[in-house]
Amino acid sequence: MALSGSETMNQDEHEESFILRALRIAVVVALYWFVSITMVFLNNYLLDNRELDAPLFITFYQCVVTVALCWLMQLFAKLCPGVVDFPSVRFDVKTSREVLPLSIVFIGMITFNNMCLKYVGVAFYTIGRSLSTVFNVLLSFIILKQTTSFQALICCGIILGGFWLGVDQEGLAGSLSWSGVFFGVLASAFVSLNAIYTKKVMPAVDGSIWKLSFYNNINACVLFLPLILVFGEVGKVASFSGLTNLHFWGMMTLGGVFGFAIGYVTGLQIKFTSPLTHNVSGTAKACAQTVIAVVYNSSSKSLLWWTSNMMVLGGSSAYTWVKSREMQKSTQGGLQDSAKEKLLFGEKEDPGV
Repeated sequence: MALSGSETMNQDEHEESFILRALRIAVVVALYWFVSITMVFLNNYLLDNRELDAPLFITFYQCVVTVALCWLMQLFAKLCPGVVDFPSVRFDVKTSREVLPLSIVFIGMITFNNMCLKYVGVAFYTIGRSLSTVFNVLLSFIILKQTTSFQALICCGIILGGFWLGVDQEGLAGSLSWSGVFFGVLASAFVSLNAIYTKKVMPAVDGSIWKLSFYNNINACVLFLPLILVFGEVGKVASFSGLTNLHFWGMMTLGGVFGFAIGYVTGLQIKFTSPLTHNVSGTAKACAQTVIAVVYNSSSKSLLWWTSNMMVLGGSSAYTWVKSREMQKSTQGGLQDSAKEKLLFGEKEDPGV
């Protein structure tokens, strides 16, 4: 009887721990979806402002907010060491110089990403920014001399097919922006370059993603200033009627907060699930994001347009699965850390970003 009671108790504890774990994962995934989708729609709202055509200034301000939040998180970590976990960061000119090549690529990535979103909108954004995986394979071969398996190349072919079909269908619908497609291709290329350079400079920041974010955004703030001057955005900002509007600055700051938060929730989702699950979640999120955008804008899309989205998302998921299987075969030791690094710095977005 005692043994039976003990077994029942252990079973109840196991079921309770499973429920708690499942609930925790569900909350983390929901948080990732909320932050990522909200960030995309928020950026689209800011960039779609007819009165202020200053995408560089908007992106610059978000970098300023990220730097401020890094300082704030560092302060909270000192005041509440058991509650907030954030590395201590002191600005070092030598480290900043080592991170500079990545910061130049980083500026290109976030600028072209926002320009793509500005011109194509949220509904076509998934397709417009879909070639990151293809550029990962191409640039890894050119720069790192890394070859790719035939199965992974087939996945890239599916993504390319989906991209071209999507462009074709958007063109037939009369809503295609070639500027948006151009910026989307550039953004995809810079996402891949960012992955490669991130791996190179990680030792300079002791492998800390938050230190890297701190230095990256400080460098970006400085580098954006001459670009804002050259592209004439100073005059546009100065003449903007809503410059003293608290709602405008509130939305701008909120965009920066969500830009900072996406890095945290991405890491959190990987921690509580796995790199592969994170990629599947990201794919499902992109699908939901597209559906929300189409419904919100009351758009009517053809079957082939939806097929192009499914090809892009399916090809991306298949590529992730193929690479995961290849890593499992090639090495057993340290697989999880390696996979996490590949996901965070090379395999895929989020990127939401």
